[in-house]
Amino acid sequence: MALTRYQSPLQGKRLSRLPAGALRAVLREGYTREDFKRDALAGLVVGMVALPLAMALAIGVGVPPQHGLYTAIVAGALVAALGGSRTQVTGPTAAFIVILAPIYARFGLAGLLLSGMLGGLLLIGMGLGRLGQFIEFIPHPVTTGFTAGIGVVIATLQLKDLFGITLAKAPEHYLERVVALWHARGTAAPADLAIGAVTLALLIGVRRLTQRIPAPLVALPAAALLALAVEHIFPGLTVATVARRFHVVVGDRIFQGVPPLPPMPMLPWHAPGPDGKPLVLSFGMIRDLLPGAFAVAMLGGIESLLSAVVADGMAGTRHDPDAELLAQGIGNVVAPFFGGIPATGAIARTATNIRSGGRSPIAAIVHSLTILTAVVALAPLIGYLPMAAMAALLLLIAWNLSEVGHFLHIARVAPRSDTLVLLTCFGLTVIFDMVVAVSAGIVLAALLFMRRMAELTKVSLVGGSRDSDNDDAAKDEVGATALATDLPKGVVIYEIAGPLFFGAAQKATSQLTETGSRTKALIIRLDHVPAMDATGLVALESSLAQLRKTGCQVILCGLQRQPAGLLARAKISEASGKVSVRPDLPAAIARAREIVGAPAAHAGDPTTATGPLRPG
Repeated sequence: MALTRYQSPLQGKRLSRLPAGALRAVLREGYTREDFKRDALAGLVVGMVALPLAMALAIGVGVPPQHGLYTAIVAGALVAALGGSRTQVTGPTAAFIVILAPIYARFGLAGLLLSGMLGGLLLIGMGLGRLGQFIEFIPHPVTTGFTAGIGVVIATLQLKDLFGITLAKAPEHYLERVVALWHARGTAAPADLAIGAVTLALLIGVRRLTQRIPAPLVALPAAALLALAVEHIFPGLTVATVARRFHVVVGDRIFQGVPPLPPMPMLPWHAPGPDGKPLVLSFGMIRDLLPGAFAVAMLGGIESLLSAVVADGMAGTRHDPDAELLAQGIGNVVAPFFGGIPATGAIARTATNIRSGGRSPIAAIVHSLTILTAVVALAPLIGYLPMAAMAALLLLIAWNLSEVGHFLHIARVAPRSDTLVLLTCFGLTVIFDMVVAVSAGIVLAALLFMRRMAELTKVSLVGGSRDSDNDDAAKDEVGATALATDLPKGVVIYEIAGPLFFGAAQKATSQLTETGSRTKALIIRLDHVPAMDATGLVALESSLAQLRKTGCQVILCGLQRQPAGLLARAKISEASGKVSVRPDLPAAIARAREIVGAPAAHAGDPTTATGPLRPG
């Protein structure tokens, strides 16, 4: 999952927010036989690429490989048909492994399927609530940090099968798992490691030699043939394969590896729990599953929308984020009833689809049908794939996901605050989980953003005081340079520049009371305050109340529309008698002259200008 941000060219028509918005738009524009041929070919290519990936990702979670295939078949077709992106391909993804593996270890397959279904319901709510646009508010260091952390965790999880290590029990937490792997290092199988190394070399080599042939389609069959050759040459040697690791009972038949059957309807809670028995549905069980479901929804929403943005940049289209969230939710609700685990938009498969000529949701639907055909027709052959080869494939995916070069570049050139967010999200993802990392990262980024915004809010003072004829003694330069104006004795201009919100309100108003106690008339200039929130309003009201006690009269000027409306609702107006309100600085200075009894400015003086009372 490469979460690099792309700018959409905003080409194409805006899609309907209803389900099947992308498909409706394609059919409305005219879908020809040639279009279908291109989409069918692209779907066939993506299906062949997705077949081993779906199995490997399911194995990475800990479940039998057919559940990854069922996910790509059911969720892949549903989301494509109902979604808001023309070219997105949906299925199991590597990023989900770090979330789903602990859920499976704790609650079994039934808990995993229920978590996906609950996560799907949350995604539907997000889509109906029009929350798709809020993906833009997740800071880049947060996404880069947690995806790099996910890459590290996935890579670590693959060491067991890559080295052929036997673990009595796989611990749930990362550090404990690393310790367990180290203690079990003596059980490593050299044959598995050799096959894994050869597979990894083939994956990298084929990818560098040509982009026309998907590397897994060369590397994985070669690994299977190599495993058969090793076992033939060394009769006592056994290589761990999909068929030897997994089996499934259907009726009175036992299938080794992947059963040659399409996804069959089932009730998710009737699947095996952690003790092998079906789960008992209860409010307590749902409550225990909600944190995992929330993580599924969060990551599913983030990854699917970022993948859709990447697709827009490659294909020159425009997706509907709310329709896409709604479709992802429906797909994740329905898939568990066919044995499917959580799914989301897959960036690598989406990119393959576009490069292969796919231009409509039909291509992604054909991709699902391709996988379905392969499951029914080629299931016995799939069982020969070595587990070490699947681990090598996931290891390469983890490397691509972590984007090491991009991570180091951000850490090197970004501001210190962004680097702190990046490293925090990375560390929390590895040590704890993605939910903790994203939550902490967003909160930390928000706090740092508020500090930056507060630094942009400046105050400036200029004017005379009651006790001194020396204007210079009353000047207290804090931020921006105040307007240089000849003011009468006892008048001070207090200028605030920048948003007056909770992060900057105290700083902006801290000197108002002290300044007003030395003056008869205080002009508060708000020309450059574009917005004010409740905290800014309360701070201003408190300062005005203190100023009234000192006998200082306050004049507000230059109010922009939003602050003017807020003050009006708070009944801080000319009519309230609390303040004087003037439209601009010249009118405010004229009012201040009246208050201190100074003579009116001579003709031509800019301070004689007046105007209607209105927000600036």
